[in-house]
Amino acid sequence: MTNSNSKVDKPKLFCLNYGECDPKKCTASKLKRLNLIKIINKIQGSLNNAIILNPFARKELSNLDRKVILRFGLIVIDCSWNNILNLKKLEFQSSRKLPPLIAANPTNYGKWEKLSSVEALAAALFITEFVDHASLILSKFNWGIQFKELNKF
Repeated sequence: MTNSNSKVDKPKLFCLNYGECDPKKCTASKLKRLNLIKIINKIQGSLNNAIILNPFARKELSNLDRKVILRFGLIVIDCSWNNILNLKKLEFQSSRKLPPLIAANPTNYGKWEKLSSVEALAAALFITEFVDHASLILSKFNWGIQFKELNKF
């Protein structure tokens, strides 16, 4: 396992934000305010090579994706769960889905696969061995440790 404390191993985090959620509850907005994520309007340029978390992707995220995340970044898509089916249309070579996980966020607590943006990012970071960074972003939410415990990371 690599040392995720080194500056070289710091993942680049992005959020493709559709602006559909309550800004007061939006975990991506909070991460942005804390300078832990960059909000983007579209995926272009080198971001076309980044790992994109998409629940409809054919391929599951694995530790083999770590190098891609280091080089190009990790993108979470922030949209309303009411519009999630629109993500089926997004086809990117680097789309990845997460394994089934349990949400700990107050809106969807205990529900399978209804993760907030920070939960999706943290799960991806745990899977790709950016453990310290995953713990850091979860620590910004009072329920973050519950996500880690519920999913045994």
